[in-house]
Amino acid sequence: MTAALVAGCSVLGLLVGALLPVLIERVPEKAPVLAGPFPEPARSLRTGTGWCVVVGTGVLFGATAARFGADWVLPAYLVLVAALVALSVIDLRRFLLPNRIVFPLAGASVVLLGLGALAEDELGAYGRAMAAAVVAFLVFALLHVVSPRSMGFGDVKLSFVLGLFLGYLGWGEVVLGLFLGFLYGAVIGIALILTGVRTRKDHVPFGPFLAAGTMTAILVGQAVLDWWQA
Repeated sequence: MTAALVAGCSVLGLLVGALLPVLIERVPEKAPVLAGPFPEPARSLRTGTGWCVVVGTGVLFGATAARFGADWVLPAYLVLVAALVALSVIDLRRFLLPNRIVFPLAGASVVLLGLGALAEDELGAYGRAMAAAVVAFLVFALLHVVSPRSMGFGDVKLSFVLGLFLGYLGWGEVVLGLFLGFLYGAVIGIALILTGVRTRKDHVPFGPFLAAGTMTAILVGQAVLDWWQA
């Protein structure tokens, strides 16, 4: 059952990844997403970045299915994966985390995760998720007020969603996921400066690092926390 689920979700992830260029290209331009024709998928598959999106989404879908199995919250986490891939690519290209993705993602996440928690009789975990979402938002908002150049408000809005999904798993995952986002950003940022790709004055998008930290905590966070506490 688990192997079939992982394989099925991986194939689904490949299909979703092939379609994500529609969002990635149209949302920043404020173009209608559902209006045909749809040349973006074919055009994207002629590029290396396009194939990275397809393969990366497929791998993450499969890994997420392996993490949660047939749990009712799996659909919510798959939606998160697809959204984070799209947001990461857009942020890398445009230094932008569009409200047209973040706001619907937040609404859908609250509903889907709530339904999954209800089906799994995990309303306590859902309550913790909502609390973690609010805490993450407030912390990031404070960081934005203190240093708006280093913490954009798009990151603040995204933090609500990240806190929600991490909080459903536990407070340890919340701390780990957000910490890893800052760690990844710092390490890559320093590497880019040392190699001359970026200077200290250049802006580096933070969204992809937050996404990477969150997915790390979701997929292997429990193992990392168990190792840390051993």
